[in-house]
Amino acid sequence: MSLPLNGLKILDFSTLLPGPYATQLLSDMGAEVLRIESPTRPDLLKMMPPMVGKVSAAHATINRNKKSLALDLKKPQAKDIIKKLLSEYDIVVEQFRPGVMSRLGLGYSEVKAINPSVIYCSITGYGQTGPLKDRAGHDINYLALSGLASYSGTKESGPMLSATQIADIAGGSHHAVMAILAAYIQRTTSGEGQHLDISMSDAALSLNTMFGAAALADAKPPGLGTEMLNGGLFYGYYQTADDKYLSIGSLEPNFAAGLLSLLGLQDCMNLIADVRPASQEKLKKAIQDKISAQSRTYWVEAFAAIDVCVEPVLDFNEAAQHPHFVERGMVVQALDEHGNSVKQLKSALPFPATQVTMGAELGRHTQEVMQSLGYSNAEIEELANQACVKTYAQ
Repeated sequence: MSLPLNGLKILDFSTLLPGPYATQLLSDMGAEVLRIESPTRPDLLKMMPPMVGKVSAAHATINRNKKSLALDLKKPQAKDIIKKLLSEYDIVVEQFRPGVMSRLGLGYSEVKAINPSVIYCSITGYGQTGPLKDRAGHDINYLALSGLASYSGTKESGPMLSATQIADIAGGSHHAVMAILAAYIQRTTSGEGQHLDISMSDAALSLNTMFGAAALADAKPPGLGTEMLNGGLFYGYYQTADDKYLSIGSLEPNFAAGLLSLLGLQDCMNLIADVRPASQEKLKKAIQDKISAQSRTYWVEAFAAIDVCVEPVLDFNEAAQHPHFVERGMVVQALDEHGNSVKQLKSALPFPATQVTMGAELGRHTQEVMQSLGYSNAEIEELANQACVKTYAQ
């Protein structure tokens, strides 16, 4: 079965996580992605250990199945190369601060003049407009400004860092993919492209969807450990005797009854619906006292027979080896340039994983791409001598 985005061609000017993860998802759905990489300004993701051969494991995964053209966009000849590419690659993803691509002569208006139907996706921290548009930021800053950090954690801990980059991925990567696909569908009927302004801070703000809606209705912002899903109720994590954890999400009455029955806490049933903080603290302590008396393995086996929304907290290696994820095929084998096999995480997209190749080293496909554009070996060598392009050395 062919993948749904076969034939879609994307020029990717992004680095680090948000843009590259977006184009990884598009690539996993069959799109052909060409990374335009600076030969002088390295992608910091490439330096993140551990390494798989000469390539960072993280970079090798996030940039799998993509080609690499090493091109210095500050060189005047670079624009001519991009112009030729735009006749074939009519979706552009970039992640520079607002105005940078325009200064390079490759902003939306300049690219649209070359290719009127271009879909041009800009991923930034604060968007293309607004008082913060030129400000530097990271995931932690977008979560802070969006309000999400203000009720992620406990009163004792204060705001807590999340294990993954929520604003970068759920905000930047996923919103970029959704917007690109929607714009592509629209272009099939209208013939028109557009500029997509993806703001990671806007997206983070929108992720307040449930508790933000409540706050807009009653003007009371959600707080640390006060809401039904962040510690205000007994919904949470509980430590076992071996210093591991269980997740308990038994909110519905039938699940709660099953939970308390197994724990021998039937006398606490009256506390389930009592949302007063003192009552919920009493319930949480009763559950914790029971859970801390036995190991995680004991509780996994005990809860296996009933369906009450209780699962163990696994470390990543345990999760990757869990029979459920193994059967779902969530770990795939990727090949490096020598045919060696390396394990990678599969996207959770419902499409088959075809042959996967690791993210390429800088300029791995420069010669191939330049030749496809009609450049001779002598012309490529001259551009390399001028430090406009960098070819790959084995």
